[in-house]
Amino acid sequence: MVSNITDQVIPEIKEWQERPLDSVYPILFIDAVYFSVREENRVVKKATYIVLGINKDGYKEILGIWIGENESSKFWLGVLNDLKSRGVVDILIMCSDNLTGIKQVIETAYPNTIQQRCIVHMIRNSVKFVSYKDLKEFCKDLKQIYTSKNEKQGYKELQKVKEKWKDKYIGAFKTWEENWHAICPFFQFSEPIRKIMYTTNTIESLNRQFSKYTKTKSVFPTDMSLLKCLYLSTKNITKKWTAPYQNWGPILSELSIMFDGRI
Repeated sequence: MVSNITDQVIPEIKEWQERPLDSVYPILFIDAVYFSVREENRVVKKATYIVLGINKDGYKEILGIWIGENESSKFWLGVLNDLKSRGVVDILIMCSDNLTGIKQVIETAYPNTIQQRCIVHMIRNSVKFVSYKDLKEFCKDLKQIYTSKNEKQGYKELQKVKEKWKDKYIGAFKTWEENWHAICPFFQFSEPIRKIMYTTNTIESLNRQFSKYTKTKSVFPTDMSLLKCLYLSTKNITKKWTAPYQNWGPILSELSIMFDGRI
């Protein structure tokens, strides 16, 4: 009965999934979250791909939700190609965690887009190597890296912190050096833009709200039942998105200068 009632929203979902999008998005956040779905008499984890954008007016907007078997670069490429088919010509900055194959995917679909790795996730990956008694001092030292004035100073601070802790936690810095190319882009921007792009908390907050709406359903009977639940959740969540980012005017002005002719 519930399925029959909620099936009425399927045409609305289809229209929402295919709706035209803006030609340019200044900042985009992408992430994948997993839900349990019943499939052929077994329960499997399905990756739900979510894209959250900040449009030119500074408002948050969920561009789409896609459900796939597993998180993969092939599926992510399909997601970005879907955005292109719906009118997204350019993305200035794309923020993500260390998603599978995402670097090559972004370079293929939007080669001019700046890729920004989530600094908060970098910190989390580092501190898992650190004992509790050193944690406060270690995090204070890490902060010197990502609060530096520019990339050159940031890399210098990374080497300084690495030298200090290498005898105890050399493994904590491997991920920083391997991903420096995706960490350093935000150094070229002012503090207000850095605050937006240095963490994926924006989309993680959205995922937590999705979990809140789906917590009473441990296993979904079909992909469509999961999609219906997430779509109806977005309608409630986005009702509260009534204001743009704080001080969006100066942020847009800086982006217009940094990305001359693209926005």
